Amino acid sequence: MENRINSLFNIQYPIIQAGMIWCSGWELASAVSNAGGLGIIGAGSMYPAVLQEQIQKCKAATSKPFAVNLPLLYPSIDQHVDIILKEKVPIVFTSAGNPKTWTSHLKAAGITVVHVVSSTKFALKCQEAGVDAVVAEGFEAGGHNGREETTTMCLIPAVRKAIHIPLIAAGGISSGSAMLAAFALGAEGVQIGSRFVASNESSAHIHFKNKIISLQEGDTQLSLKALTPVRLVKNEFFNSVMDAENKGASKEELESLLGHGRAKKGMYEGDLVAGELEIGQASATFKNIMPAAAIVKEIWEEFLLTKNCMSSLF
Repeated sequence: MENRINSLFNIQYPIIQAGMIWCSGWELASAVSNAGGLGIIGAGSMYPAVLQEQIQKCKAATSKPFAVNLPLLYPSIDQHVDIILKEKVPIVFTSAGNPKTWTSHLKAAGITVVHVVSSTKFALKCQEAGVDAVVAEGFEAGGHNGREETTTMCLIPAVRKAIHIPLIAAGGISSGSAMLAAFALGAEGVQIGSRFVASNESSAHIHFKNKIISLQEGDTQLSLKALTPVRLVKNEFFNSVMDAENKGASKEELESLLGHGRAKKGMYEGDLVAGELEIGQASATFKNIMPAAAIVKEIWEEFLLTKNCMSSLF
């Protein structure tokens, strides 16, 4: 299969692994890239020196293209950009900020730039800023999410009608059939996060991985809307957040409750009680932890099978 996403990234399958904090190190990124997709290192949880080491290890582990996800609100963003330029990273996915800030600077260095959005309004701003492609992420996604709470099924066709550049769908996509549905709505590639968290190569703690594959429908919920909306697993920490929000806690009180390192405590260190556990709604369908290459293969084969089955119905 050849489309604009395959051509843009020079990859075999239009399957992109999301750059998730505390879960997306060089092991996962290189494994996905070696399997024919596009692996992404999640820079949001890394100090500059750690990011540089991760990039170097990824380059040693794969000869295929890979990317770095760069949250634009990160405090050391200048240092991260300098490292990305120095290490000649070919592709950067930006998020959580204004795409105009760094897009032209990165593109001037020959880097392909993609930005993640949760609304048509911001997809248009990305196109105006000159990005090469857009990831439109629906409400079902794990981690930080849009305030609009627009589902992937509604978001993708709306964004497709509004922009002419390549479109990648994200949010609630973890299977080949869901990938085909996204393509039917106008996407040319899919970005998948949660399924890759529950992979052998993910840097998430094994306690968190095991928790993910035990989740049922309704075990995650969007919270912290007064700060930055984030989808969390319902645990003791989540309950304390909801209690505070229901009592009308201020932003300052919520920030204090969140504290420093709460996401690391949960996802990386495996504290399932007091830690922040970010994962998407699709996690309720996961039943096992798999190698990243097997996940790519399974998704692609199911995509083709479902496509053929659908063709025979009409």
